[in-house]
Amino acid sequence: MRHTYRCPMRWADLDLLGHVNNVVYVDYLQEARVDMLRTHGPAARTGELAEGVVVARHEVSYLAPLQFGFEPVSIDSWVTEIRAATFTVAYEIFHERDGARHVYARAKTVLTPYVFADERPRRLTDVERETLAVFLEPDAPAPRLPMPRARPETVAHYPVQVRFSDVDVYGHVNNVKYFEYLQESRIAMTARIWDGLDPVSMVVAQTDVDYRRPILFRPETYDVWSWVSRVGSRSASIDSLIADGDTVFARARVAIVFFDPHTQRSTTPPEPYLAGLRSLLAP
Repeated sequence: MRHTYRCPMRWADLDLLGHVNNVVYVDYLQEARVDMLRTHGPAARTGELAEGVVVARHEVSYLAPLQFGFEPVSIDSWVTEIRAATFTVAYEIFHERDGARHVYARAKTVLTPYVFADERPRRLTDVERETLAVFLEPDAPAPRLPMPRARPETVAHYPVQVRFSDVDVYGHVNNVKYFEYLQESRIAMTARIWDGLDPVSMVVAQTDVDYRRPILFRPETYDVWSWVSRVGSRSASIDSLIADGDTVFARARVAIVFFDPHTQRSTTPPEPYLAGLRSLLAP
């Protein structure tokens, strides 16, 4: 069974291109997942399965631009895998119009139940497994490229300051905010390597994030290290680590695509933009 959530949109969700910002999609996924797990099954009575979990991994594929509308956007969510201490939720963000489904994004989230008082993961209970089984639609695991383990010598550095509003009720930075930190570091990096060039439009095609440790609120900044792992004719991949010294809190890979706002299609940028990306290309 799939759960369908009707997610209201906000004008503040839009970016400079008039599309829903890639970070906001992850917020939509969170709303849909919590609605599903707080609405159905015996575990919904306690709320622990909806709120007493941490995100271990996000995979988000952006398929088409989503523009603002007063009509809510629909999100289907279901479970693709149940393990001893983790479960995976899949999503599809779409509108049904004229008898056709217009899909804007597909995603998966790996979650683990968590004992916040002891700061440790735990196993799923029988009641929780029973609840998740209602939504189970197993699928074949897709191959995943290895995430970056360490940063190369030539990287871009961005100091990220955690805001108090970034922190959830458990004292951890909310998983959605990691996408914001990656976005801020990416913008700072491209602004530096394209200094003096005219602004260029880009969209995010894919974002994968592995969450390793919780980030906590503090006055000192954390470090985001970013570099380019691939450069194509119209797209590139940027790898990042969110860290504090040798402690890594998250690893990420973001695929960006150069975008023509007039045709609403990908485009080949002038060579200086690709050259700038190659200057941070890891060996």
